[in-house]
Amino acid sequence: MGGAGPIKTALKPVQLLGRAFESLESSFTDGVNRMKYVLIVAFAYFLGGRAAKHGPVGENPAGQAATQTVEVAPEKVVEGRKVVLLHGLARSSYSMQKMQTALDKAGFSTCNIDYPSTEHPIETLALHFVLPEIKACFGSLDSEIDFVTHSMGGILVRYLALHDQLPRIGRVVMLSPPNGGSEVVDKLGHWWLFKKMNGPAGGELGTSTSSLPLQLGAATFDVGIITGSRTVNPILSFLINGRDDGKVSVENAKLEGMTDFLVVPVSHPFIMENQKVISHALYFLQHGFFTEVTGD
Repeated sequence: MGGAGPIKTALKPVQLLGRAFESLESSFTDGVNRMKYVLIVAFAYFLGGRAAKHGPVGENPAGQAATQTVEVAPEKVVEGRKVVLLHGLARSSYSMQKMQTALDKAGFSTCNIDYPSTEHPIETLALHFVLPEIKACFGSLDSEIDFVTHSMGGILVRYLALHDQLPRIGRVVMLSPPNGGSEVVDKLGHWWLFKKMNGPAGGELGTSTSSLPLQLGAATFDVGIITGSRTVNPILSFLINGRDDGKVSVENAKLEGMTDFLVVPVSHPFIMENQKVISHALYFLQHGFFTEVTGD
């Protein structure tokens, strides 16, 4: 599938600022200056997530896709198919409302789950918060259930699947999932402010072989992955190898056994609100693959 080219070249001056910050960290010897550096980078880290509440910084939240998607008609195209929506780390179900509205209009039966993503490890979140909510929404797990997830939400589905907690997973659309972890966690995960803001689950999302995403194995269900190649967090992008969305690299969004993969010029905090991404997600849930139509 096609994707936009990297934008790091356009952001080179800001990336150089990030490089300077990283050099400063290694040269700081007193606690006061080191604390200033931590706060600067922490601000950059949370800029993307906070901006989602007020609109993007330097980016159109709707994005501009390189290709146009097949739009889903406003009339219902499915009837009663069950879909669970799972938000990402340090977000809430509110972030998935635009996606939920589109699914509802298409005739899906939706369950948009809010869970305390920063308060517990992934295992606890999956087994003691997400799984009970799915049962509460749909009454049982006997029928097929689809998923649309953002970021860490996809890791929760993979955890539940590996431990046979979801006997009938249908189609899954993952948006910017850290399937291979994130270098941001590698670099910042040991800092107190990162731990304070992201909790134990955030610390499990690194790229080492011991990180949780790398222990969950290949996909055992139909999964289409959409990830971004644009960032509102140039300092964090400097920490990430290759193209990225400000939190996760394009390569680390991929998953062995995935059905389809798509890259769009959107950033991590806004990908679930992008109208073209929403259209792609609905199409995958209906057909099991993404589709592209060359734009004018």
